[in-house]
Amino acid sequence: MARGRSCGYDHQRGLILDQAAALFAHSGYPGTSMNEVAQACGLSKPTIYHYFRDKYALLVDITDGHVTRLQSLVDEVQRQSLAPELRLRMLIERFVQEYAHARHAHRVLTEDVRFLQAGDRERVLDKERAVVEAFAQAVAELRPDTGGAGLSKALAMLLFGMMNWMFTWLRPDGTLDHESMAPVVADLFLAGLPAVRTPGKPGHRSAGQKVVTTVNCDA
Repeated sequence: MARGRSCGYDHQRGLILDQAAALFAHSGYPGTSMNEVAQACGLSKPTIYHYFRDKYALLVDITDGHVTRLQSLVDEVQRQSLAPELRLRMLIERFVQEYAHARHAHRVLTEDVRFLQAGDRERVLDKERAVVEAFAQAVAELRPDTGGAGLSKALAMLLFGMMNWMFTWLRPDGTLDHESMAPVVADLFLAGLPAVRTPGKPGHRSAGQKVVTTVNCDA
């Protein structure tokens, strides 16, 4: 009979992933060695290999695990059958709060996903695309006119631009934190959404009308 895993196996594995994510976020995936991961964990390198076959396996678990958690947040919010504005607000706030606890994994996802092999990278990116699409659909429910213009996805990407890069300027020991900024981001986006103008047909723009440029986003 095969011996089962100890009760602390998953806990230890999670701690190793957390330390590896912090190292990757600080030094980059190529600049981090398994020796450094072992030292940060206070474990021997053979012990690390008991949990992960190599450094690449760490990268896969960090990136795939993080985006899978984001998908789970989307599913949790959607199961609540909320009104469109409240659903989008909750999505924004839950994501910002999640980033507070996973800033290292999030940085690895945004900066080191290019080091994944093609199959793993596409799987992770497909999950990212599904998350973006959920936000785009939530935007389109509030502003149905943005869907046909392809603007709902662009607006979702602008929203992610606010949420995704907060870790670059929001100090962990500062006056503001992710918890307090979550409703601010939601207020800013939801208050501005009604003012967004959809693009007019080429050659039919009225004088003085602002041009809204859409971008081809493939998150």
